[in-house]
Amino acid sequence: MTISTLLSPQKIFIDTEVTSKKKLLELIANIVADRSQLGQSVIYNNLLNRERLGSTGLGRGFAVPHARVPDLDKTIGCFFRLKEPVNFESPDNLPVDLVFTIIIPQEATEEHLLILSALAKIFSQEEVCRAIREATSKEEIETIIRSAEQ
Repeated sequence: MTISTLLSPQKIFIDTEVTSKKKLLELIANIVADRSQLGQSVIYNNLLNRERLGSTGLGRGFAVPHARVPDLDKTIGCFFRLKEPVNFESPDNLPVDLVFTIIIPQEATEEHLLILSALAKIFSQEEVCRAIREATSKEEIETIIRSAEQ
């Protein structure tokens, strides 16, 4: 599975306004619940439990909050560009403004690792992050991510 297959303009959110990591995780849970058969609290609790293991902030203003959940038949991904960065306890201590979240079926261990690796590779490229921060539309962000994945 590629990152591009997880993404569409309907799953890209630009200039999202949240004031904290907790509020962002709540927003993610609400959006994913609307796009799946899962309850908001199941998604939120799994995301929160994962964050308690260690921050999913990877550095350079990018985070990948993720969770594996039971009773999910396919991986769901969403991308957020935050209006104002929030503290994510990232290793470089920089606040996060680019967020790619994935909710993965419980048993999809290999897919989970492949997606995380692909995201790290894409978002470790400074020019990709800069282009996403400067993009003016969801379609432009989708194109940037798709090109970076090649």
